[in-house]
Amino acid sequence: MPNAAPSATTRQRIITAVLQIIGEGGVAAVTNRRIAKEAGVSLGSVTYHFETQHDLLRESLLHFVREEARYFTELADQCKTEDIDVQDAASLAGQVACGTALDSAHLAPFELYIHAGRDERLREAAAEAFRAYDRLAAQILTALGVPDAERLAATTVALVMGLQLRRLATGSPAEDLVDALLLLARGSLPPQ
Repeated sequence: MPNAAPSATTRQRIITAVLQIIGEGGVAAVTNRRIAKEAGVSLGSVTYHFETQHDLLRESLLHFVREEARYFTELADQCKTEDIDVQDAASLAGQVACGTALDSAHLAPFELYIHAGRDERLREAAAEAFRAYDRLAAQILTALGVPDAERLAATTVALVMGLQLRRLATGSPAEDLVDALLLLARGSLPPQ
């Protein structure tokens, strides 16, 4: 199948364009013509790869989350192999947050999560995204020795997402995230 690679590349360019457009102008700014222009593909390619706008939005959200999950899973694995403590883990989270540009690509998922609140067809994709974040948070918390990590995972994810949203909206420093994670993790650890 010699056309498989170019097709995958075209599909990826479309998804990247959708995320860029959503980050710049919201979900309402997504049109097939704008996608085609942004991705540098023909208009027919957009509809060939994605039958509906719902398919475009769902796949774009899932792509973003898969990439985030892959990256953060690598960091979680690093936590396991390097035997880091809570302070080191919180500092690592702060470094990641500082390294995350406050750009349109990072606004897009928040736009998609809000859109999922309005469009129940996207809710399963959003739920899948949060399940991935929860699994990752549980893995990191477990590696840090936090008891009942599974139960605290969703709270940790909500804290991180809320503070990242605040950071995107206000430009607040990533140190706020580090402080909040330390407070949560230290409060969850058994007394020593």
